[in-house]
Amino acid sequence: MFSTLPLYIEYPKWIHPELFPGVPVLSLIRWYGLMYIFAFATAFLLLRKQQRAGDLDTPDKKATDDDIFSFIAWGIVGLLLGARIFSTLVYDTSGVYWKKPWLIFWPFDTTTKKFTGLAGMSYHGGFIGGLLGMIIWCKVHKRPLWKWIDAMAASIPLGFTFGRIGNFMNGELFGRITTVPWGIKFPAAKKFPVNQEWVQAIMDKIGMVAEEGSKLVNLPRHPSQLYEALFEGLVLWCILWFLRKKKPFDGFIGACYTIGYGLFRFIIEYFREPDSDLGYRISFDGNKETALNTSLLNISTGQIFCTCMIIGGLALMLTLWILHKRKKESGS
Repeated sequence: MFSTLPLYIEYPKWIHPELFPGVPVLSLIRWYGLMYIFAFATAFLLLRKQQRAGDLDTPDKKATDDDIFSFIAWGIVGLLLGARIFSTLVYDTSGVYWKKPWLIFWPFDTTTKKFTGLAGMSYHGGFIGGLLGMIIWCKVHKRPLWKWIDAMAASIPLGFTFGRIGNFMNGELFGRITTVPWGIKFPAAKKFPVNQEWVQAIMDKIGMVAEEGSKLVNLPRHPSQLYEALFEGLVLWCILWFLRKKKPFDGFIGACYTIGYGLFRFIIEYFREPDSDLGYRISFDGNKETALNTSLLNISTGQIFCTCMIIGGLALMLTLWILHKRKKESGS
């Protein structure tokens, strides 16, 4: 009789964080860093496309390629600073960065002295830092803030697709335990005792057999990085790119981006495993095993920040709509 078991996928063995594993000189070149380059390049090309279509021009000033380079550079610097600071001060539980803040941008392991790069970035910190960078640029160059933020908001989601694929290539930020047939066994995931009843129930359901003599088993996880790449990246970009020509007022696309990303990410957080050292910020059933989704009322750190994004985006949209309505009524 034909059987479809086992109902899970092994993480591809040919995937390594490094582009050229085993080659000392080239071992520092990683997929994640390359994906960052693709992400920034994609955002730049989409922003320039809008600039050349005249979307950023004002009656008294035409946007140039130099403006695009400068604007996106300020945004990228702000994003990287915010992402790194937020990651080390909010998500790191050791407290070392609060005691030794100069280590935030120290790219070497303090124990082994090996080059590690700036491992650890926070999206929400990057969002705040990038926004501040763009605001400062617009004020310094006397450009219409919300018009430029709209253009950037319509450009950056597609770049996130590459960033999340980079997370997948790194085998990090994986999801919670699942029995869906596309669940993946990530090598770095926590293993669980085979003799636990719930573990055995999942193994039986997906046709998994533990290795002989093994007391621990690696269970398949949701590929939440790919969920994020699809919804926070491609789907959100398609929505915003379509709306950009139909926006009722400047700032509308920026508000839609903030709401849309917050909403997609909030939902996907139910499939993505929270940082085990942080656990749930709000828990209603007392569950401390973050690899399992036992209640929709267990809220992660990321979901709290996403809620703030949704509320902030709605408040911004309402405020800008009121200001636009008043301006229209006054005839100015």
